[in-house]
Amino acid sequence: MATILFDEIIFGPVRSRRLGVSLGINLLPTDGKLCSFNCIYCECGLNEERRTTSKLPTRENVKKALESKLISMKEEGMIPDVITYAGNGEPTLHPEFAGIVEDTIFLRNIYFPTARIAVLSNSTTLHKEAVFEALKKVDDNIMKLDSVLDSRIQQIDVPNSPSFNFDDLLSQLICFEGQVIIQTMFLKGTYQGEEVDNTTEPEISGWIEALKKIHPRQVMIYTIERETPVKGLKKISKEELEMIADKARTEGFDVQVSG
Repeated sequence: MATILFDEIIFGPVRSRRLGVSLGINLLPTDGKLCSFNCIYCECGLNEERRTTSKLPTRENVKKALESKLISMKEEGMIPDVITYAGNGEPTLHPEFAGIVEDTIFLRNIYFPTARIAVLSNSTTLHKEAVFEALKKVDDNIMKLDSVLDSRIQQIDVPNSPSFNFDDLLSQLICFEGQVIIQTMFLKGTYQGEEVDNTTEPEISGWIEALKKIHPRQVMIYTIERETPVKGLKKISKEELEMIADKARTEGFDVQVSG
């Protein structure tokens, strides 16, 4: 079982497959996981097996930790390409997310004005006005879209809310007016006796049609890299990912592949 958890508010910088030199911000507890999805491929493990007993870091905690790290990086001559909200679950669940974004922009402008600010999100809180308005201030909104089928979303993403559905998600992603990056995990295998495969022709065709409506400025597709919390899942080959990417590129999308 995967047991990768971030035990600090600020982690890295790390070399990201998709983002370059990324300084991470974990807005969630450091002793477990807090997420509105329970993805069967999540490297942090399943929600029920990673329950937390600690509190969320406060806005002031995050600001102090971030400034301290940025100062030390400045002294060491280390320049981040991006400052990324990620960590042990869904970062936009933090009740002070909007204020934390403002603090991060302020500190970024002081210490590393060329660094971008990114959010890795599962897209479940876009209906919250305060969250969406904060995200509009972020340079790189990287939003999850693993499938256009509700049944597949329920199978691999396992949203906590039974009302979460593709149609609502699509309308919310369209509201970014193209200032969004779509991130999709492709995988195959079996889970609970059922086939897992979001690379079928109907799903890829539907996914491309969704991209046409969202008009993202970039698409990131990737597959399993680390151990998954459930067995039976398989990574997609780089060749298969490139075939999917080429179909999207034919429609004019900028697609980044991480195999």
